[in-house]
Amino acid sequence: MTAHEPHGQQDTADDGQDADWRLFKGDGRAKTIAFPEAPPWRRFGGDADGETDTSHRNRPYLIGPQEADVVNAALLLRRPLLVTGHPGTGKSSLAYAVAHELSLGPVLHWAVNSRTTLRDALYRYDAIGRLRETNMSREPHGGAGSTPLDPGIGSYLRLGPLGTALVTSESPRVLLVDELDKGDVDLPNDLLNVFEEGEFEIPELARLPEEQSSVHVMTADSGNWTEVVRGRVRCSEFPVVIITSNGERDFPPAFLRRCVRLDLPEPDEHRLRAIISAHLDPKDGPEAHGTPEIDDLMRAFLARRARGELATDQLLNAVFLRRGGVELDADGLLDAVLHRLARTL
Repeated sequence: MTAHEPHGQQDTADDGQDADWRLFKGDGRAKTIAFPEAPPWRRFGGDADGETDTSHRNRPYLIGPQEADVVNAALLLRRPLLVTGHPGTGKSSLAYAVAHELSLGPVLHWAVNSRTTLRDALYRYDAIGRLRETNMSREPHGGAGSTPLDPGIGSYLRLGPLGTALVTSESPRVLLVDELDKGDVDLPNDLLNVFEEGEFEIPELARLPEEQSSVHVMTADSGNWTEVVRGRVRCSEFPVVIITSNGERDFPPAFLRRCVRLDLPEPDEHRLRAIISAHLDPKDGPEAHGTPEIDDLMRAFLARRARGELATDQLLNAVFLRRGGVELDADGLLDAVLHRLARTL
């Protein structure tokens, strides 16, 4: 349907695909619709244990044997893995793949930005909240002779993703430090001591008297608590730390020396077809996506990627729409889906 067609013709206009995939008509008329199923990588919800799910956890991950060897080297050495590569090469998804294949539990995610500090990742202390509750507890509760409430300090202190990763556990946790190059220039150096020692101190707990040396505090895992003795958190197994970088700036040599480095290349056509199969038809092999329509999208994607950055996600989006009956060549839809991520210099 074009913008100039009368409203009475909207249901039969165009190529007859309105009822198939067009949810929004742009005609200003309210309607009740049933949303179709989302792409596998954009489905959110909870699992059987009530744990919040994320799009990463349901995404199959494919990696070459050479890249897998680098990951294994970092695991054996108990060293952070610094992963670089263009957007869409699967840097962040690698952490979820490792956690899934090795059954290491939910990934602890630390998203870095320009305002991020090391303390934010270790723990947060709500001193104002504790002071407010303490003052309220001194007010009369239940009349004369009532005992004031004594809120424990542990209720106002919560470990961050890095702090939770360093909690003693039977098996290491997976910590994703996402886009470290977006943080402050001193942040990599701030991490050195924590990575080398595998521990950190919480001063607010270390100052407590001996009779309060053991305090239970919240972790980054919803509803979970851990015991902290004399204000020190020390890991028994160094966590699986996967750090991603878009290459926006260099890291100091002292930091790089303590990391194992992995540069993820852009996937070639063979791997792209395998990725499509893994996401959209995991029961079938890559040959299931060798149809002429998919071949056309593949050629268009590879040609555009040669001129500027494109992400694998964009190809998956195009294939998903094409399989749903959407004609991408019309009205600039292909340009909208396969748009470049970097401006031409």
